Amino acid sequence: MDASGGSVAAARVTLTRADPSPNQQTESAADGSFSFANVAAGAFTVTVTATGFAAQTFSGTLRPGEMNVVPPIALALATNVTEVRVVATSPEIAEEQVKIEEKQRVFGVIPNFYVSYIADAAPLNAKQKFELAWKTSIDPVTFGLTAVVAGFQQAEDQFEGYEQGAEGYGKRFGAIYADAVSGTFIGGAVLPSLLKQDPRYFYKGTGSVKSRVLYALANAVICKGDNKKWQPNYSSIGGSLAAGGLANLYYPGENRGVALTFENALITIGESAAGNLFEEFLSRRLTSNILKHTPAKS
Repeated sequence: MDASGGSVAAARVTLTRADPSPNQQTESAADGSFSFANVAAGAFTVTVTATGFAAQTFSGTLRPGEMNVVPPIALALATNVTEVRVVATSPEIAEEQVKIEEKQRVFGVIPNFYVSYIADAAPLNAKQKFELAWKTSIDPVTFGLTAVVAGFQQAEDQFEGYEQGAEGYGKRFGAIYADAVSGTFIGGAVLPSLLKQDPRYFYKGTGSVKSRVLYALANAVICKGDNKKWQPNYSSIGGSLAAGGLANLYYPGENRGVALTFENALITIGESAAGNLFEEFLSRRLTSNILKHTPAKS
């Protein structure tokens, strides 16, 4: 039993003798009882051990033909018990948070993967950054929105070099999708992994409207590093420039050039600022499956 009188089940009980007879072992039952049969007469020692308790012994002598009833053995708590705490690592915590972020959808449909509603969310490792970019790129909604935008471009005859018809639509669709994928992977995975920056928007949700507006606008050009400190968003800006440079490989000749690349990068920054305002003031109300918001400490 334990010090309070409660039964200790599955305790290891060992019977040893002074003579060369082999030791006998058993485990205590649910009520703490134990027994040994066919024990030869003579001196014996019973040793009881259990996890978290100090070992206890009882010695006695068994006479021929006698049944010996051992008095209750109280086990004291061990004084050298080592407490083991299992704590999840930062990548493991981040993985759990990312899996929930990948379920976030505006109106339950449109992906909203790149927003964290936990101010001190665990930083992503390179694998998780690429995973987030991949999930975004292959999401059915991404293909659907690409198809819609390509349709508008076709109707307005944008990028005339692609011409009309099914082939022209296919080229427009491919160009729009290539823009999205290259921008997502370069600005949201490759550069953030190399520069150790976090590609997500961290919802503020507190403070005055003015402070939140300034926060959202600033996040178009700054970001959190993997060290959780704010820094210039080289990843996003560099990703926009790199994606624009790659676009020169597949857009019609009249829609290429260095100037157009920088112009598109500035447009992307503006779109990011507008998107951040939406995230800060509207999307949380419209997004399903979000993590509980924990505001930043001021």
